[in-house]
Amino acid sequence: MDDAGIYSVLVGGAVVAIYTEGLYRSGDLDIVPDDFQRKKLGHTLEGLGFRTGKGRYYEHPLCKHLVVEFPKGPVELGEEHPVIADEIEYQGKTIRLLSPTDCVKDRLASYIHWGTRDCFDQAVLVCQRQSERVDLENLRKWCDSEGGSYAYEELLKQLAGLESE
Repeated sequence: MDDAGIYSVLVGGAVVAIYTEGLYRSGDLDIVPDDFQRKKLGHTLEGLGFRTGKGRYYEHPLCKHLVVEFPKGPVELGEEHPVIADEIEYQGKTIRLLSPTDCVKDRLASYIHWGTRDCFDQAVLVCQRQSERVDLENLRKWCDSEGGSYAYEELLKQLAGLESE
């Protein structure tokens, strides 16, 4: 994407997979492109061998088990915006993605607003694997602002229970 001049951020389950070191596996890549560059997506992806699937999904014939989705931006976590992406290097390329703390917020947002339990469980996994990189105080404040103090308290209880095992 960067080679085509498209600023983008990896979000969703694929970020969980990265931060849990493969304990969680995602079936898609959710990439939020800069809205100003969205027009370039189709041409760029076709050049890489992708085909348009259903809606905003793209598929590649050599990787049929994985689809790429391009949700509308900007990247927001509930009422928190703008979100500043982290960067990691992979095979000489820079990948922008949610930070571990923001990844947990993303998963907890689904739990708070839609009751999605599997997203809560993913948040727990990220906290376990990235304990030194998840800012719990920042997370507490964000949960409070989203009306999800209960989610933060439940997360802490879950983590404490796992530590005692």
